[in-house]
Amino acid sequence: MHRLAVVLTCLLATAALPPSGQSRPLQLDARIASKALGGTMHALVVLPAGYATSEKRYPVIYFLHGLPATPSTYLGSAWLSAKTAAAGQAILVEPQGARSGDRDPEYIDWGSGRDWATYLTKELPAYVDAHFRTIPSRTGRAIVGFSAGGYGATMLGLNNLDEFSVIESWSGYFHATDPSGRNAITAPAGTDVHTLISTLKASDAKRSTFFAFYVGRSDPIFVPENEQLNRELTAAGVPHTFAVYPGGHDTQLWSDHAVAWLRLALRHLATPG
Repeated sequence: MHRLAVVLTCLLATAALPPSGQSRPLQLDARIASKALGGTMHALVVLPAGYATSEKRYPVIYFLHGLPATPSTYLGSAWLSAKTAAAGQAILVEPQGARSGDRDPEYIDWGSGRDWATYLTKELPAYVDAHFRTIPSRTGRAIVGFSAGGYGATMLGLNNLDEFSVIESWSGYFHATDPSGRNAITAPAGTDVHTLISTLKASDAKRSTFFAFYVGRSDPIFVPENEQLNRELTAAGVPHTFAVYPGGHDTQLWSDHAVAWLRLALRHLATPG
């Protein structure tokens, strides 16, 4: 029996039963000791309805928030929990992606005590698999994010195809930038998504990865790079899903389409059982 070694946040928890008697998703604030980041990190874990009374194992959606951010930004997407519940049964994990003095790490490994990529792709999934009833394999893991989180999800997913079988970017970009999102920054090798297309193609020859990315037509910055990546993947013959939607770079766009996008992700993951 897995231990729920987490801290229940009373303001976020939705454990009470509604009038129909059907249990609602339960939200927990997990504290994870990280060697990669040299400290304790947090993650919002949302368990699907019926988890407490079920013996099932569930797929996990790791969802990365935008940057720059505060240490508590991971708690700020209340709408996402409801959209995930509407999309299907999965465990939603929203990790902390910034700290005081490190507001825009771009989800990259920068060196000792600041290895965000290692934490998010190794330490965090290991913790989640050890403490919750997950499907503990790539077929049970998706990595998704919006804005800078879309970049992080894509970059981390393509660098860790043994860990994730579904990757989605919502209004993301595909190379490390400064906080404005307009200027490239010098970053370690392997952090430019455009250079990872051959890696995805080689992996797809052995096992399938679902890769989708979406952007609003009125997004003030990221439309050209999304269209560029679409052209590059098409030229390389790499299967993917890409769409441009009416809207800008905002929560309205993501909330309007979240259920459909998450359903598509869940369709490519192992089902609860």
